Amino acid sequence: MSGLEIERKFLVRKGDAYKGVAFSSSHIQQGYIPADGATVRIRIRDNQAYLTIKSKSVDGGLSRYEFEKEITLDEARQLLKLCRGGVIDKRRYLVKSGPHTFEVDEFYGDNAGLVMAEVELKTADEPFKKPDFIGPEVTGDRRFYNSVLLTCPFCEWKDTLPAEYR
Repeated sequence: MSGLEIERKFLVRKGDAYKGVAFSSSHIQQGYIPADGATVRIRIRDNQAYLTIKSKSVDGGLSRYEFEKEITLDEARQLLKLCRGGVIDKRRYLVKSGPHTFEVDEFYGDNAGLVMAEVELKTADEPFKKPDFIGPEVTGDRRFYNSVLLTCPFCEWKDTLPAEYR
C-alpha cells in the first residue's frame, strides 16, 4: 500500500466502553529506525509484519505520504533490533462508527494508561461520527506520535492531561 494517509487522532475516555463494541483486536509491537525526513516503522501485528515509511506532514499532522509493505516475521524481528529507543507495545481494537472504522490503541509499558483512537479519512474535510467514548482531538500534537512516545513516554507527562484521559 502506498499513497496519501489522512487521519485524525483523539484521546479516549477512561473505561472499557470501546472494548465492548470492538469487532476485532490485535497485539502490536513496533519500533522506529532512524531516518532523516521520514519515519521508518517496523511493526509486528499478531502474526504479520510490515515495513512502513511515512513522510513528514505538511498540514499539522493531518496527512502525509505512506508506503507500506508486508515483510516476514523473521525480517521484522531482525529489523526491530535496529530500532532506536525500544519498542511500542499496545493492543489495537477496531470499532465501527457509520462507514468508518476507529482504531483504538491501548498502550502498555511506559505508556500504560494512554488510550488513543484514530480514524482514516478519504479527504481532510470528510465528515465522520465519533463514538461516545472519544474525547478531544490531538491530531498534530507530537506528544501523541508513537515515535515520540518511545523517547518521551506517557508516564513522564500524563499528569498534564485531565484525569478522565489517563
